[in-house]
Amino acid sequence: MTSLPLIFDAPKRGMPPRHLADLSESERREAAAELGYPAFRADQLSRHYFARLENDPAQMTDLPAAARSELGAALLPSLLTEVRHLETDAGTTRKTLWKLHDGTLVESVLMRYPGRMTVCVSSQAGCGMACPFCATGQGGLKRNLSTGEIVEQVAAAARSAARGELGGGVGRLSNVVFMGMGEPLANYNRVVAALHRLIDPSPAGLGLAQRSITVSTVGLVPAIRKLTDEGLNVTLAVSLHAPDDELRNTLVPVNTRWNVEEVLEAADGFADRTGRRYSIEYAMIRDVNDHAWRADLLGEMLRGRLAHVNLIPLNPTPGSQWDASPKSVEREFVRGLEQHGVSVTVRDTRGREIDGACGQLAASG
Repeated sequence: MTSLPLIFDAPKRGMPPRHLADLSESERREAAAELGYPAFRADQLSRHYFARLENDPAQMTDLPAAARSELGAALLPSLLTEVRHLETDAGTTRKTLWKLHDGTLVESVLMRYPGRMTVCVSSQAGCGMACPFCATGQGGLKRNLSTGEIVEQVAAAARSAARGELGGGVGRLSNVVFMGMGEPLANYNRVVAALHRLIDPSPAGLGLAQRSITVSTVGLVPAIRKLTDEGLNVTLAVSLHAPDDELRNTLVPVNTRWNVEEVLEAADGFADRTGRRYSIEYAMIRDVNDHAWRADLLGEMLRGRLAHVNLIPLNPTPGSQWDASPKSVEREFVRGLEQHGVSVTVRDTRGREIDGACGQLAASG
């Protein structure tokens, strides 16, 4: 798979040890063979990890003791160490701060809703997109996460759900959103590999439905087009935040490279191939992007497009100049979009009491 332009490259840092989730089925079998074990031992290891949600080799008693030790050390190293977790919403929202092998901190959030359980995962440590209202963007980019580090966030959430650690008792992880720390399409190759681990059936992967996975982007047009060509039927979410280039150049600086219309045209191409609407993510910021005329402009732009608007009440970060729009303004914005026939919802606010905005928990250490 070819790499993307240098604008997407993260600083070079030591990547974590090789993990089962970094590898395809054939690569896992090759790794087992290199250690002198038959290929089916790699399949057994994979089935434990992906289907039985077991990550402790000592518990994989259908493997010989020597295989548990050697294959476990080679393919199941510890990638994430929990620093702490915070809970809110009667225990149905859990935000976890993880330490990676090099001391880097990242976050994931597990949320229970009626009828589904969703985990929001990070794809980078920090973010290089520099959106000024985002806690992660304020800290800059540290490095890309490995495929294994991304997948392990999902697997850890699945284990928590299966053990009944979230409010409401035992459950099953059903949805994954790439809306945590980082710009997913700036870590393109590893994110796409992670998508395959999430959707491929056991023992290759977790076997999640493609449509239950959402990949967010600020609008890296070449990467959106490349993702379109992958043939994946995941949901695309575009973090737009402003319909006019003048404001979006400030709120989403990469807009100076690919403007609003170019981003929407790329998203249209994804929708044309999948037949599924994409989501427009729009953080409502008081007196910045919440004007009635901007709702009207956004509605005009999206009329007839296979798109849905998801308005996000801003979760302000400490010391930030940015604040959430009043509910009355939010309701007027919704009406403005609906007048153009545009489908719109307001995101359920979760985690305000636990540094809910991406990057807040990591920033506080």
